[in-house]
Amino acid sequence: MTVQQIKTADVADIQAAKHAKFPLNMWYVAALSKEVQDKPLGRTLLNHPIVFYRTPSGQVSALEDRCCHRDLPLSLGTIDKDGIRCGYHGLLFDGTGKCIEVPGQSKIPSKAIISAYPVKEQGALIWIWFGSEGNAEPTCEPPTYDVHTDERYLYDGDKYHYQAPYQLIHDNLLDLSHLGYVHLHTIGGNAKLHMNAEMTVEAKGDSVKVVRKMPNSTPPPTYTAAYPFKGNVDRWQEIIFHPSHLEIWTGAVDVNTASLDDPERGGFHLKGFHAVTPETDETCFYIWTQASNPSSQPMESMKLIIDQSAMTFDEDKVVIEAQYANMKRFADKPMIDIHVDVGANRARRIIARLKKQKQA
Repeated sequence: MTVQQIKTADVADIQAAKHAKFPLNMWYVAALSKEVQDKPLGRTLLNHPIVFYRTPSGQVSALEDRCCHRDLPLSLGTIDKDGIRCGYHGLLFDGTGKCIEVPGQSKIPSKAIISAYPVKEQGALIWIWFGSEGNAEPTCEPPTYDVHTDERYLYDGDKYHYQAPYQLIHDNLLDLSHLGYVHLHTIGGNAKLHMNAEMTVEAKGDSVKVVRKMPNSTPPPTYTAAYPFKGNVDRWQEIIFHPSHLEIWTGAVDVNTASLDDPERGGFHLKGFHAVTPETDETCFYIWTQASNPSSQPMESMKLIIDQSAMTFDEDKVVIEAQYANMKRFADKPMIDIHVDVGANRARRIIARLKKQKQA
């Protein structure tokens, strides 16, 4: 076999292995819109090295992160009005992955083409579709998230890179009982109260909903810094898991001023969007936004909320990465479940089913 034939065979094996790891035929969050501006963004997602770029007209495209001439990552190139230009010999590729210019020669080789990925930008998020071989094109629209366009809320966000598998972040977000221990000085509060919160878990289709209520509790520091509570509060946490992301609505009202079952209740709200997108089998990206309705000095209060949210995510990152490192050290030791693991376990069963179903 020639070197090229060996390489082609290896690539085919690699592609098959990539597709076996994660649920397919679905949209994942690739980036926040603000991450893709005037420079290419290289990012590996689901084991696929991808370059994202925005043309001067505002169109976002995603291609495999390689020039088919000498394999230089296109993320080291530059953006052109017609596409992205390789930083080695200047080959220019359009949004479909087709080479449309080879500097110094008029003829463009017919095989000068690279893989392109379907992407869609909506609500300050860039979504990417990963399909199986028989379902490469999207069969649905990306999930919507109306909070980003709701005038009642201000929001901002960022991204984290984790040295841990993506489902450990699912586990963490579906189990907010840890707040009283990990986030004592921000959104936490009384640890015993968190562990004994009234909790309901409902699985429906490909989603899981966890609702936790903590009536007549002391508001945590982040809450009191952003909202003028009169004393104790009735507090709630509502978490909805989807395979690509989680929506977390937390907040509080003054004691006995509103029903925690009223979807239009007032008080202080935190509405979090938490996209968890695998990078590799053992690493992932956590792309988040936090929206809120601060009652006074909205810009200053919102900055405080975002800063303290980031602080809590910093704390989570330390815990989860240390957890995964220890899981590998003690790989032969079993882990036990307790009452707070119900939501996370149901989410894991959904992911397992989707992997099996979409590979079939």
